[in-house]
Amino acid sequence: MRLVQIANGSARRVALVEEPHLSCLTGVESVYELASACMRERVSLSRRAQDLATGETISYDDVYSRKSEWHLLSPIDVPDAPERVLISGTGLTHLGSAKDRQAMHLQQATAAKPLTDSMRMFELGIAGGRPKEGEIGVAPEWFYKGHGDALQAPFAPLTVPAHAEDGGEEAEIAGIYLVASDGSPYRLGMCAGNEFSDHSFERRNYLNLAGSKLRQCSIGPELVVGAEFRAVRGEVSIERGGVPLWQKPIETGEENMSHSLANLEHHHFKFEGHRIPGFVHVHFFGAHSLSFGEGIELADGDWMQVHFEGYGRPLRNPVHIQEKKLNRRMCVQPLA
Repeated sequence: MRLVQIANGSARRVALVEEPHLSCLTGVESVYELASACMRERVSLSRRAQDLATGETISYDDVYSRKSEWHLLSPIDVPDAPERVLISGTGLTHLGSAKDRQAMHLQQATAAKPLTDSMRMFELGIAGGRPKEGEIGVAPEWFYKGHGDALQAPFAPLTVPAHAEDGGEEAEIAGIYLVASDGSPYRLGMCAGNEFSDHSFERRNYLNLAGSKLRQCSIGPELVVGAEFRAVRGEVSIERGGVPLWQKPIETGEENMSHSLANLEHHHFKFEGHRIPGFVHVHFFGAHSLSFGEGIELADGDWMQVHFEGYGRPLRNPVHIQEKKLNRRMCVQPLA
């Protein structure tokens, strides 16, 4: 089952994707509201969504092509409370990602230390990231990305701030979670995502990773309830001036990763601060390949596209680069 959130002015809808149409749900205006009610009443999210899909029918083609008065929102948010959305991720989780990271951090290696710390982290995941049922494996690399105001809708621009060195796509799948009143996390589903990071800043020194991740990102357009995550194929591409610039097939899912999904989820939610009731978590599971790793430097107006089989229509976002003249020194005033 796939759900989208759409808006028309102040009006909002949750809709069930029934290609080529969207069937609107009655009685709810957000996935957050729908999922919260399902947890309180202990009913299935997919069953409740199907029961409520009796509202108006809208052309998905018109919404997706932006010909409709309705437009796509991020498939998850907390209306009027973006601070209750925590965005995070794990890196060095994919069998295809280590080469790009090793090359990015190669200047940190020496003859006496041929492996970067990134590769050591990756090898720890290979050795202990897939524990037996009921056991706890090695912790993955984890990063904080922001709160709900960093989450951009499909087709909305992803901005490279004036202070940044660059911005680059990271085509991933993200898990979407909601924490219940008793502190238990529930997985609502998964989405295609573009995690978007500053790879030039990270390449200067791998300790810049934390700062390189503090960027906007995007997910969607669809929330896939009951998503398949064993082996997922996809494609990431870049367009410039309406012409394809770069594209690459990608693979994700547990069969292509050094960590199991259960291990990633355990290490994220083991922290008490990640189990605050009513909080939504958007957690990126890592990228297979980056255009940056192949020498591509994104320019203002480029379009990034991420598509995974079984995850609905492609996620598309343009790149917007702020003018460097807007980068002024931040002045902090004392409150004496």
